[in-house]
Amino acid sequence: MSLDRFTERVTSSEELTTFVGTPSAIAIKKELTRLDEHMRRFIAHAPFVVLSTHGLDGRCDASPRGDAPGFVSVVDDRTLLIPDRPGNRRVDRFRNIVETGRVGLLFLVPGMGETLRINGRAILIRDEAWLRPLSAEGKQPRLAVAVEIEECYLQCAKALIRSKLWEPHARPPLQSLPCAAEMLSDQVQLPEFDAAKMQALLDGAYANNLY
Repeated sequence: MSLDRFTERVTSSEELTTFVGTPSAIAIKKELTRLDEHMRRFIAHAPFVVLSTHGLDGRCDASPRGDAPGFVSVVDDRTLLIPDRPGNRRVDRFRNIVETGRVGLLFLVPGMGETLRINGRAILIRDEAWLRPLSAEGKQPRLAVAVEIEECYLQCAKALIRSKLWEPHARPPLQSLPCAAEMLSDQVQLPEFDAAKMQALLDGAYANNLY
């Protein structure tokens, strides 16, 4: 019902082209099938990546992954390793990878407007020899995502310029936004968890369970 209210739709690639136009020669040629030296350096500076997946049922997931800059390991110009750190154990992204083996990555470097986009195949690995070098704070990950790159390219900075993402003075005021503990306690609706207890739970997880 929520989408039925929209009656003027774009329903074909040809129609889409009439609205958006065609990409420039640069936009086409910048897409590579393997990492170059610039992309390697970008990944080495990136402390944050969004991992996007989809399952056989069509459900999608975009999961933030973050650690010290360069936490994503470049094995070679076609292969990346993304270590898994402790989380909420929902592992939606992992189920999707097991089912479809497809991922999209978006790397961000704080202060830089451009982002790096990578698409390709993926598998979950648990090889000790590969996981050991991905350890952090003395903790070895139990799993990692191995990505075989099929296409990679730099995304222009327009979105980050418009959002002013890296400009501290442009950040929206947070006074009217409830804290995570308030939102979660309202959403889970468990009587034993009010906002104060939820905040204590979050604080403990952030302090003791990052690795």
